[in-house]
Amino acid sequence: MSDVIYERCAGIDVHKKVIVVALRVGAKVTIRQFGTLTHELEEVTSWLKDNGCQMVAMESSGSYWKPLYNIFEMEELPAMVVNAQHMKAVPGRKTDVKDAEYVPARRPDARSAAFVKRTY
Repeated sequence: MSDVIYERCAGIDVHKKVIVVALRVGAKVTIRQFGTLTHELEEVTSWLKDNGCQMVAMESSGSYWKPLYNIFEMEELPAMVVNAQHMKAVPGRKTDVKDAEYVPARRPDARSAAFVKRTY
């Protein structure tokens, strides 16, 4: 069993039209879905901050994570993008909700985090 690093963290599975968020607070997990328009991304950010989220780990196989990551960065919400190849190892049948739940349940480390290049 791995050590608890973040008591309040979120896993996000990002797609073109929908974002599935699993917010873990202690042993309780709350699942919500959001759209991908700017005001909806801001709603995700507000919800996570209102719940005291300490770290966000998101999985995306495309570039759909970038707008959300930029908003998190502007709002000073710590976030990492995890390697989509590592997420393919999720045990059981793969669904967006299971992906979102699995991300905060595992211990994020340098092998699972992807490099995010700053462009400014």
